[in-house]
Amino acid sequence: MNHRWIAERCLLLGALLTVALPARVSLAQAATQKQPSSNAAQLDAFFAADWEYELEHHPETATYVGDTRFNDRLSDYSAAEETREAAHAEQQLKLLDKIPASDLDEQHMISREMMQRELEASLESYRLKEWEMPVSQMNGVHLDLAAMYSQMPFRSAQDYRNYIARLRQVPRVFDQEMSVMRQGMQDHLMEPRYLLEKVAVQSQDIASTAPEKSPFALPLEHFPSAVSAAEQQTLRADLLAAIAQSVLPAYALFATFVHDTYAPAGRTEPGIWALPNGEALYRNAIREHVQTTMDANAIFDEGMREVHAIEAQMLALAKTQGYSDLPSFHKHIQSDPKLRATSADQLLGLYQHYEDQSRSKLAEVVPVPPVLPLEVVPMDSFRAPNAVPADYSPGSIASGRPGRVNVNLYNPSDRLLLNVEAIAYHEGLPGHHLQFSFADGLKELPQFRRFASYDAYSEGWALYAELLGKELGFYQDPYSEYGRLQNEMWRAIRLVVDTGVHEKHWTRQQMVDFFKQHTAMDDQNIQTEVDRYISWPGQALSYRLGQQKILELRERARVRLGERFDVRQFHARVLSLGPVPLDVLDASVTRWIDEESKVGK
Repeated sequence: MNHRWIAERCLLLGALLTVALPARVSLAQAATQKQPSSNAAQLDAFFAADWEYELEHHPETATYVGDTRFNDRLSDYSAAEETREAAHAEQQLKLLDKIPASDLDEQHMISREMMQRELEASLESYRLKEWEMPVSQMNGVHLDLAAMYSQMPFRSAQDYRNYIARLRQVPRVFDQEMSVMRQGMQDHLMEPRYLLEKVAVQSQDIASTAPEKSPFALPLEHFPSAVSAAEQQTLRADLLAAIAQSVLPAYALFATFVHDTYAPAGRTEPGIWALPNGEALYRNAIREHVQTTMDANAIFDEGMREVHAIEAQMLALAKTQGYSDLPSFHKHIQSDPKLRATSADQLLGLYQHYEDQSRSKLAEVVPVPPVLPLEVVPMDSFRAPNAVPADYSPGSIASGRPGRVNVNLYNPSDRLLLNVEAIAYHEGLPGHHLQFSFADGLKELPQFRRFASYDAYSEGWALYAELLGKELGFYQDPYSEYGRLQNEMWRAIRLVVDTGVHEKHWTRQQMVDFFKQHTAMDDQNIQTEVDRYISWPGQALSYRLGQQKILELRERARVRLGERFDVRQFHARVLSLGPVPLDVLDASVTRWIDEESKVGK
């Protein structure tokens, strides 16, 4: 997933009692005045007030979940706002502590615990000043703003006016972000210089486009029938003027700042250990993304064990194809033109084929399939050179926005086809699209849980979905099956190289060499992958560790329930929680197993 701002903003949940909302009594104040009669009712009122704050103060999040009330606004990206958010989180913790935890059902207990953890996590992130490093080649406002059109509705003239109003605020956003980045420079909290140089290139590429060719102009390609011809002409002129007068100059100024001032101050070492308090930053990154008690060295050792175990499976398959060792098989894969993409259209067609194939068997995965549509589309060209082979953008039931598998079409002839099938199942069905669509439909849960971000849960499920594809009878081509195994290896390697660079002081070249030693991945993918781990510590650990937990729970359920074990009901239980930390998932599924084991006795 590449829309990191959604996850970060959803973790910063503030208190309405600290800042009065304009022109009305806040929901938090109303809840205090009414004094709900039960602990659960008080908690529900607390969650509702907190979510209202989240939407009003982070308009991009509101747009993402389908609430259009604030579509003409952009968030406050200033350092002062970060300080206010921390104060809000601290106040919310005090309010939450006043609501008794007794007499709550399971879901309310889970919600209370998750809210407390998220508030505490936001305070720890603020204390460590993670927010002072807001941009990289993978994430940042320069990419988020350019992709903003894909989250917004364009059904009426007012929708376009809202979008134009946001475009007019882009200079303010960049001014605030550059101020934060200057503070990071003073505190020596910087991404590596070579990655920040990529940010300058990304930003300048956007700044250099003509207004009508800019990604910001994409909503002009298809006006809805509800917008008259006269309105179309006016909106087109106003939108292009906003791009020319506000957006492109702001991007040019930002690109110059990054190129001339910011990037030259970037750190020289790839690992986060090189930063002030780097060890604490990495420990917090592991907690944030994986919620594990394992330390970095234990994760490294686990990764090495898994690399060797998966390598044995890969060798067994290579031998079925007539190769006695993996190096010779990998050499064959790298040199055989039939195993590489021939065109962008071929790549798009393959992803669409695998999504259609998976959709036809969803009834074997869950009792009720998702209703939200899924589209396979080209990835935005402004981020493709530094992005993964494909990723997923969640849809929204409320807004009618479909989920999207974004296929990276940058240099298609350099891309191997081996793992396209596995990635399709990971990003779309039965992976991210199934999980996110299921969560969006959990109307009985508080909103913050439906749209929460827990990488180990979401990415763990998506990697688990790759294996589900095998159980559904897919991967009939042995090279696709090898691609699936290589994907398993890819995620095991992440345990090694992420901890290697950030804990054990590995160089970037050591990371690249480890990939080449154990996979047949194409060089384009390897280069973007290692840069991703360098710029986003800890996130890459979530895939394999999350998948392992789901497989562990599934085996536990199968053994305990015996013939009464139904994998569809197991999946329904996992998905019915929405995104949760792994220990919360473990406890809830264990309770379900206990309950199911007593049925009929």
